[in-house]
Amino acid sequence: MYEERPSRLTGAVVWRNTPAEAGVGRVLPDGCMDLLWHDGRLLVAGPDTHAYVTDGAPGPWTGVRFFPGTAPSILGVPAHELRDRRVELAALRPAAEVRRLTALVAAAPEPALGLEESALRLAAAGTSPDPLLRQLVAALDAGRPVGRAADELGLTARQLHRRSLVAFGYGPKTLARVLRLQRAVGMARQGVPFAETAARTGFADQAHLARDVKELAGVPLGRLLLG
Repeated sequence: MYEERPSRLTGAVVWRNTPAEAGVGRVLPDGCMDLLWHDGRLLVAGPDTHAYVTDGAPGPWTGVRFFPGTAPSILGVPAHELRDRRVELAALRPAAEVRRLTALVAAAPEPALGLEESALRLAAAGTSPDPLLRQLVAALDAGRPVGRAADELGLTARQLHRRSLVAFGYGPKTLARVLRLQRAVGMARQGVPFAETAARTGFADQAHLARDVKELAGVPLGRLLLG
């Protein structure tokens, strides 16, 4: 069972997932990075360019999903270094700090509370996220073309690409595709017909939607909705 709630950390979400049985799970790319707690360990999920497929045994996972583009300033590592990876937090932060945070989560009444507090402490010790990046996410999520978004932010295409690599792990065109995928899947899950979903989320047609879903999610849209 999956559940989530807003975090005290601005823009972030605290979530918990307890698979009912062993089997393959599929995590779609969403432009975000997560701080994870599983089996007594702290990990970081980097930004995905395609669906991350899990096949572990049943067991609870807890996470804090950072708002797109904010995790690198909190964790102190460029997003592109973690692209399509899951790594131990100890590989990114000082060992003593990770031991303190691990003990904090382990001692909490429930892992979600300790993990959220850990994320808040990391954020307090980090740097402020680039404010332009939040504007970029809003523009692309609204369906505006990358070139127009760059002009609105006063950035050249090269400047936007460089800053996007650091913040999101990939360029703005990939981010736009990922955000469009999320909009489309969310709409389709509400029962909107696929052709109408494609038209309302910026795809050229239903075939374009089908190709993008298959490439980014690894399975056709109909099968994805059954998962």
